Amino acid sequence: MFIRNESFRDFIRFYPVVTALVAIQLVVWLLIILGPGRPLFQMGAGVNLFIENGEYWRLITPIFLHDPNGVMHVLFNSFSLVLFGPALEQMTGKLRFLLIYLLTGFAGNLFTFIVDPSAYYVHVGASGAIYGLFGMYMYMVFFRKHLIDRANAQIVTTILVIGLIMTFLRPGINILGHLFGFIGGLALAPIFLNNVKPFAMWRNNRGRSQDGNVHFDPNRWNKKRIPWKKYLVPALWVFIGLLVVLGVLGRFL
Repeated sequence: MFIRNESFRDFIRFYPVVTALVAIQLVVWLLIILGPGRPLFQMGAGVNLFIENGEYWRLITPIFLHDPNGVMHVLFNSFSLVLFGPALEQMTGKLRFLLIYLLTGFAGNLFTFIVDPSAYYVHVGASGAIYGLFGMYMYMVFFRKHLIDRANAQIVTTILVIGLIMTFLRPGINILGHLFGFIGGLALAPIFLNNVKPFAMWRNNRGRSQDGNVHFDPNRWNKKRIPWKKYLVPALWVFIGLLVVLGVLGRFL
């Protein structure tokens, strides 16, 4: 579910919305650090005082902007989107997935504004939307157990707990954006997860024969021996360990 074994070309074809979102935020970040995109950052960054003065687009635009002073911010959010976005895009469909991403990111920015509308600090990043995806998955874990297996439920729960801990430990984090992005995902889950099917890799590989009929074997992936599967759990735990190390180091640097 959270393992990406597709080729780059297939990833783009199977998950066009995730691909587009990652591409947009990386390109925008590059434009900002190179210079031409600096006006985008100045006009789009989240600043509550400006929102209070009528610049309401700043409730959405920060989702696509990232800290120009460090690459880890945009890389971490992009990696998280690549890891956790594809399964949800397949399950919910392209349009609903895009709405989930935008609405949860909007929720994080909106409640950041509501709590302190006159604040004059900058907040940017897709983290609120990423936590919105976590909210969707946690709803599955507790209320739609047929949509996520036990192993993946443990993975997403562990990463979420570590992420929330780091939210409070690391300086410069928009805590409200993370929390209300997550809450937004939980709130939207009953609507957007209605009548969806569990993620299945074979759905990406359905083909049509010459007679125009769809032919596929749902068990074809189970029949293939893929050696990298035995490295799955160790790799994920290494990733989780890196999150902890980065969070602790970020606290003291």
